[in-house]
Amino acid sequence: MTGRTAVDGEPVGAEARLMLDARYGHFTAMQVRDRRVKGLGRHLARLEAANRELFGTGLDDAAVLASIKTVLDGGVRDAGVRVYVVEHGGRPRIVAAAYPPHAPLAGPLHVKPVVYQRYLPHIKQASGFQQAHILRVAGAEGFDEALLTTADGLISEGAITNLGGFAGGRLVWPDAPMLRGVTMSLLQDLDVPQERRPVRVSDLPDFDLVFLCNSWGIMPVGRVGGVPLRHDAGLLARLVEHYEGVPGEPVD
Repeated sequence: MTGRTAVDGEPVGAEARLMLDARYGHFTAMQVRDRRVKGLGRHLARLEAANRELFGTGLDDAAVLASIKTVLDGGVRDAGVRVYVVEHGGRPRIVAAAYPPHAPLAGPLHVKPVVYQRYLPHIKQASGFQQAHILRVAGAEGFDEALLTTADGLISEGAITNLGGFAGGRLVWPDAPMLRGVTMSLLQDLDVPQERRPVRVSDLPDFDLVFLCNSWGIMPVGRVGGVPLRHDAGLLARLVEHYEGVPGEPVD
């Protein structure tokens, strides 16, 4: 007899078995407010691009939106939502899940540099043991997030965030392999001089502001390792004002 699955000794059905078997795929994470999502079209575009790369086929936006609306059923207006596209039964399947809404972490944050580079970093991968372990260890040591770096300190991204900063009047992004987050892309619409260049951990104390961003929002960094960083409140306010001013796109 095969095909049976149990969790803590209790039998479970095909839906739980699907998630156990679904190790290959990609996802996106978003925050829904009043049934709207900032950058929703960009989330859909990223799912489409990843699906073509991993599965060789496009993705039906209507099916993705239907899945989102299903997990928001019952009049839910605010939530965190993840949409996974995972392989099961020889084909990609759309799996959506809703969670309580998540606000940005209260900053300034304390971040830990960790030597680690993701495989296919431009894909938001459905299986994330390595990053989960990195965050678990960093959290146990009193850090809020980890920065993924090369052995010589070149920063690519955070474990679950993108990193940016202001230096010399310019908004700077690391020039390294990374996941180009939706929130990062929305901040790149800000009308200020911007550039991509190699950024090392040792460069951060020279920045006027260092921040992390993801679907939760924008979070200033106060220390990297044990080194304090500058915190220009005016620059942070400008970033937050721009981001908060981005209109949400309706899921309905």
